[in-house]
Amino acid sequence: MTLQEIIQKLNLTVLTTPKDFTAIQPTGGYASDLLSCVMAGAKPGHLWMTLQAHINIVAVAALTDTAAVIVTEGATPEPEVLEKANSQGVTLLGTNEGTYQVVGKLWEMGIRP
Repeated sequence: MTLQEIIQKLNLTVLTTPKDFTAIQPTGGYASDLLSCVMAGAKPGHLWMTLQAHINIVAVAALTDTAAVIVTEGATPEPEVLEKANSQGVTLLGTNEGTYQVVGKLWEMGIRP
């Protein structure tokens, strides 16, 4: 399943500069708000779900080479966070849904750890 299909099915908002999301195929997922856990547990190509929206998520996403970060619960990154994400090639997506709901939907779609 491509990132484009996931964005459409979950009605996610693309917060950073759009890319060819049809070329990105997430390989799994990881949900945590604790950055050290994400650094230890997220794998390259995973989707990362978090309610954090501060600049440090960009560094962690770049370090772990995630396919995208899904910022949940309506959290809104500040403009400098979006600018940093764009400069690092990190895709940030947004939703008003809670992390638990997003993870459940991704699981049903076949995105597994």
